[in-house]
Amino acid sequence: MQSLAEIVTRLLAPVGSYDGIIAELKQDTKSLIDKVHAFGQLRNKLDIPIWCFVELCDSDYGKKLSIPGLFRGRVVDEESAHKSHFIVPFGRNEDFVGREPILQQLLERIPPSANKDDCQRTAVEGLGGVGKTQVALEAAYRVRDQYPACSVFWVPAVDSINFEKAYREIGKALCVQGLDDDQADVKLLVKAALSRDSVGSWLLIVDNADDLKLLFTDPVLADYLPFNRKGSILFTTRNHEAAVRLDIRPIITLKEMSDAEATELLQTGLKENQTSDTKSTASLLEFLANLPLAIKQASAYMARTGISTIKYLNYCQSSDKTMAKLLSKDFEDRGRYRDINNPIATTWLISFNHVSRDMPLAARYLEYICFLAEKDIPISLLPSGKDELEEGEEEEDEEEEDELEEGEEEDDEEEEDEEEEDELEEGEEEEDEEEKDELEKDEAIGILKGYAFILERKNPDAFDIHRLVRLAMRNWIKEQLGESCLILGKYDEAEQMHRQELQLSQAVLGREHPDTLTSMNNLALVLNSQGKYDEAEQMHRQALALREAVLGRKHPSTLTNMNNLAKTLRYQGKNDEAEQVSR
Repeated sequence: MQSLAEIVTRLLAPVGSYDGIIAELKQDTKSLIDKVHAFGQLRNKLDIPIWCFVELCDSDYGKKLSIPGLFRGRVVDEESAHKSHFIVPFGRNEDFVGREPILQQLLERIPPSANKDDCQRTAVEGLGGVGKTQVALEAAYRVRDQYPACSVFWVPAVDSINFEKAYREIGKALCVQGLDDDQADVKLLVKAALSRDSVGSWLLIVDNADDLKLLFTDPVLADYLPFNRKGSILFTTRNHEAAVRLDIRPIITLKEMSDAEATELLQTGLKENQTSDTKSTASLLEFLANLPLAIKQASAYMARTGISTIKYLNYCQSSDKTMAKLLSKDFEDRGRYRDINNPIATTWLISFNHVSRDMPLAARYLEYICFLAEKDIPISLLPSGKDELEEGEEEEDEEEEDELEEGEEEDDEEEEDEEEEDELEEGEEEEDEEEKDELEKDEAIGILKGYAFILERKNPDAFDIHRLVRLAMRNWIKEQLGESCLILGKYDEAEQMHRQELQLSQAVLGREHPDTLTSMNNLALVLNSQGKYDEAEQMHRQALALREAVLGRKHPSTLTNMNNLAKTLRYQGKNDEAEQVSR
């Protein structure tokens, strides 16, 4: 069209048409853009349909033929009169790998033109670290490229401050009035602006919509989501319940990467010789469960240290403690928020804190489950909804109250009838409590599945726990509970906890499993702290003998055990034995 305009105006030049019309007729000139943008700002203040005639320049040829306006301007409809905006906090990820089926599904759904009768809501859900934000980011750039007239806005829902900050930035781009007023509700003003047809088509991406309290209780961010038939909202969340309560359909579940995608992602930024051993590379990716954030974390560590997949895999398999340290290593990633740590273990800890606050029973279940086997865990193994300790205390209190009541009622025949009635009522209450208990148990399991901490099996009576989640949670619980007890001087509690852990590990994992040996070593350290040196020495010797047999004498964990045994011997004054062990 532009080339045709050039040809026509050049033919008209001999009869007095201005040469300047050639540039002014081009649709991408600054002159036209400024005029259209000014029109768009005017339109935002009005509520009536408007078409705009933009006069480009005078035409002498038009005057001579008495046809005013010939080749002087063009009519601009309401849709094309708006200046589109692209407000996204991250650059395009040049290392983005795969995910084509999910992206195609999104691009069929999220453009506002996909459904002209509704402001559709779409969600991408999945385990923390599975790559939801990166998929949404790539989708944002593809929408910008394919739909230039569509504005794209990005809002992080990690907390109310960042949410409002993003809304304010959108408001400034849309020239919303009243943003600088200290008493203004910025979120409400921007919601109103995005809800007007005059704003044009837009895609709003709400990232990390995980926190139920933030979304629905305080400050109820869900109330500030706009509705516009020219708009579309894409959410990313690790909390299935959040997606359901936001009335989102469809909910697209993002799974771990395929083997090919995971291999390509790991190799990004590494030298060829670091991943040349295909067997160890495949084993490492399997160990990391093809989880994108864990792979990026491993790749970043390998790039920084120069080690190969063989060595990194050895680190992962050496002990849970070493693997937990690797999962806790921070790394630079321009595609993630600056004020949020990148390690995958931290990502899951945020989710666990949300679970602990919203459903304490689910948190207790996860703490229990992470010390069981990884696969095919029967639901029947989970304790009842009530905490066992609380149940024990309640039973003791009830027994004491019953004894007192019986003593008082022995001489009063009239109160015997009342006691029978009370027993019937208590029986009914117990039945109600059991039903309530079962409901709470189902809700707790549902929440853990919603966060993808545990995974469904074909058998509805069993489930799996994600391998890396299990490892990270076990390590975190050990650190928090064990160290807290020791720091507070609660050695008896620490000893009891480690004995229970050791007993459970031996029963589920076996006596020679590395995790069992770690539990054995931890118990010995607690016994040392209490001066129970004989028992601590015996425990250290058992752990050392098993580690030598399973891992070998030169393995780092075996050497650590040797050092701990030597310390215990020195505490007892057995310096010669300690020196011999150290050798």
